[in-house]
Amino acid sequence: MNVAVIGTGYVGLVAGSCFADSGHDVICVDKDASKIQRLSEGRATIYEPGLPELLERNLRNGRLRFTTDLAAAVRASSVLFIAVGTPQTGGEPDLTEVDALAGAIAPAIDDYKVIVMKSTVPVGTTERVGERIRAVAPGSIDMVSNPEFLKEGAAVEDFMKPDRVIIGAGSARAAVLVRELHAPFVRDGSSVLVTDIRTAEMTKYASNAFLATKISFMNELANLCERTGADVDRVREGMGRDARIGASFLFAGVGFGGSCLPKDVEAMTAAGRKNGYPLRILEAVRKVNAEQPRLFLDKVRDHFGGALGGRRIAVWGLAFKPRTDDMREAPSVEIVNGLLEAGAAVAACDPAAMDTARAIFGSRVDLEADAYACLADADALCVVTEWPAFRDPDFQRMKTGMRSPVVFDGRNVYSPDHMRDLGFTYYGVGRR
Repeated sequence: MNVAVIGTGYVGLVAGSCFADSGHDVICVDKDASKIQRLSEGRATIYEPGLPELLERNLRNGRLRFTTDLAAAVRASSVLFIAVGTPQTGGEPDLTEVDALAGAIAPAIDDYKVIVMKSTVPVGTTERVGERIRAVAPGSIDMVSNPEFLKEGAAVEDFMKPDRVIIGAGSARAAVLVRELHAPFVRDGSSVLVTDIRTAEMTKYASNAFLATKISFMNELANLCERTGADVDRVREGMGRDARIGASFLFAGVGFGGSCLPKDVEAMTAAGRKNGYPLRILEAVRKVNAEQPRLFLDKVRDHFGGALGGRRIAVWGLAFKPRTDDMREAPSVEIVNGLLEAGAAVAACDPAAMDTARAIFGSRVDLEADAYACLADADALCVVTEWPAFRDPDFQRMKTGMRSPVVFDGRNVYSPDHMRDLGFTYYGVGRR
């Protein structure tokens, strides 16, 4: 099948590469000529494990191409995926790019096309975009909502082996075509759900909002555990063994970040207000998540008697989660800025996000490629992102390099008893 993917951001690049790898002829389109040049040379523009290999293989076999020529890509393809950004503006998704794209592709539609909305958009957007295109396009179209459920750091695997594929179709013909596209990834078809367009759009938001709710619930619980003497890790284990609850997304910490959960929770709460039904649970989810980095900073300040001036604090982990360089809405940003504002000097290390951090913090933070160099003369270490490289360090080497062996574990990666036995002063989240 001939496929065009419009937008080579995180979702578009992964989708286009995976569709090409399954045997389809894919053209990826972007208005950024420098990005297209880089991708055409096989150089990935995002950090995602497995993606460079997909790019190289499918460019070599001719199934994947990159271009800035939108009209030509539209004419050459039978299925068009819209995967442009919908950043947050004033609590609601900014649909400027989506609307501009609708106007741009319409004149090039000269026969039947299926247009698939892959971007995360408010309920009703896909139908509205379809109406705008139909008013101008010489050919006919069907619209489909096909939301993405990709985890950064595991996006290629998620696309190749999805736990579900949601197809919100405006016609049976369109649903069949999009289902055929996904057939290589869902051999038995049991994980495919075909529904109406608006339900598919809502399912995307509902899924992320519920995951965010689980995280904030556990963080609330962790804060209560600290005040009652309970251990949130043992509570999590007990809860997770209940099949009705499940074990995923029950880890307490400094809060969630990234490009999806914060934005989708904001969009859902905005939709609730707009439709006259405030979503009180999600409003609380937002407040709890915003508070977590501040409570973590309070622990650091309290340990040092409220005075961080002249202190040197090391930070391990800057990306919002492991296996990505994404720092959008990352708790580390507020934590590092809070430390700097309190007068501390900050040294930080991250396996992937150093360039991203440099763009955010500039020269205000000492960015060290080596985790142990980051600890030199540090008065304390803050573990903010649970990268595997930080899970089992040389603790004796840590102690030797630090000015004082104090660890604030924002992801509960270490055993409190073990850390204390080694001579560290240890603070976790929701632990005794």
